[in-house]
Amino acid sequence: MRHTHRRRRLLVAMIAAAVTAGCTPSEAAPEPAARPPAREATQAPKPVAPPITDPVALKAVGGRRSPGVVAAGSGDAPYNYAPTVLFDGGRYRMWWCSQLGVANPPGDDVLLAESASMDGPFAGPDGSGGTPVFSGSTSKFDAVHTCDPSVIKVGATYYMYYTGASGDHAHGNAIGLATSPDGRVWTRANDGQPLVTASRDLKRDNTYGAGQPSAVYVAGWFYLMFTDTTGQATGHNGAGQFVLRSTDPAFTRNVEALGANGFHPVADTSARTRSVVDAFSADWMWVDALAAFAIAHETRDGTTITFWDWGFRFQPYKPLLVAGPWREGPGLVRRADGHAVVSTDNPCGKASIDLMRATYDAPAGPSGIAHFGLDVVDFDACADPARAVLALDGFAVPSPTRTVDLVVGGKIVRFDRRSVAEQLAIRVLARRPVSLDKVEVAARVTPGVPARTASGRGVAFLLDDRLWRITSGNVAAANSSTALSVTPQQWDGYERGLDLVGPPR
Repeated sequence: MRHTHRRRRLLVAMIAAAVTAGCTPSEAAPEPAARPPAREATQAPKPVAPPITDPVALKAVGGRRSPGVVAAGSGDAPYNYAPTVLFDGGRYRMWWCSQLGVANPPGDDVLLAESASMDGPFAGPDGSGGTPVFSGSTSKFDAVHTCDPSVIKVGATYYMYYTGASGDHAHGNAIGLATSPDGRVWTRANDGQPLVTASRDLKRDNTYGAGQPSAVYVAGWFYLMFTDTTGQATGHNGAGQFVLRSTDPAFTRNVEALGANGFHPVADTSARTRSVVDAFSADWMWVDALAAFAIAHETRDGTTITFWDWGFRFQPYKPLLVAGPWREGPGLVRRADGHAVVSTDNPCGKASIDLMRATYDAPAGPSGIAHFGLDVVDFDACADPARAVLALDGFAVPSPTRTVDLVVGGKIVRFDRRSVAEQLAIRVLARRPVSLDKVEVAARVTPGVPARTASGRGVAFLLDDRLWRITSGNVAAANSSTALSVTPQQWDGYERGLDLVGPPR
């Protein structure tokens, strides 16, 4: 039987899906954080788009669902729900909440399974239906329950934000953080203490507390959306999704909270002045092609997708509905940093929204997780330069000078050798959007330009006395560039150019 700290289902009317075609508003990328973390891979230009008052109706096609359950843990698990899914290194990795008696006393455990397809089958690293990888601490705020995982990867580190509770008691849920080098072996961060606790601004019948986190990494900021039934801006039934951001993954410094007028600095993580959607157990991602956050939450007939611009000033698109049965909250299929998986065949005009959720049509016994999705089409994200550099980040296109341009960080890096650009790009597109002619060429990589390498730092081209990091020494060799070894101190003494590695794939 589920414990009393478990989520209450949101009782709201269904928001109808908008499926007629429409033009997309112009929107640029988020402004980089003032103090980014160690990895520089997410770089983006400043937002310039004005607010719009009439949300655009997106065209949705290709509604799909898996033939059945794709993940269900083991036969002893009483339930399986609250998935978080990453397309990571060419495979789908899913962590979710179940109960296998690993914790003592028994509580919620986090399982891991992987598959080459969203339609499964998913299998744990140990060959089971799901391998337990994280359980209660037995002594801290998460002594019994660890549930609702949200996993992202920044640089070489996986970050898992999760709901923890020491037992079944009022306002017992809080949000913790664990880190991992591989997504399997996890270490509690912040000395095992919670990052976010119930604000207790209001006294409600719903005593769930704070939990159900969802994390995204955008332009140097860690964004955290979560439920707090005691927050000042919760709905009538206690539902509310609040947003914090920080350049620190543990949210111990440089924290900002989303309020009525956007983000503002706060002393700690207790601020709850604005909810972005009245819902329990929501998930979200940043969709570069749409220049918007997409928030997935359950409504009567399926999962509703609500959109917000980067600054949460306006809703650029009408909601969409991913129809079908559900039992618990959704987990969007995202790339490693929490962004939407990019369409490699049509990055300017197609965005896929796929998700996993526990469903009513699971086999008798434990609830199972199934795949649902749709595609958003017939928009042109490359009609203007600001949108184009978002949608095409990591792609290469032919240049006007018969070379190849790599789009990265809102700018263009020009390569004389196509073979070099191909090793760094997601794909080299056949056609160049005209709007890219207005984008700055930040640097040019000619054959034989010098390169540098340092232990623990990687490899980089040296252009204009700045280091432009690349994937490996093989890229330097393909460019006929000699990678001179330097000390880490010498490496750190150089100014930094853009990171040419591109977004996670």
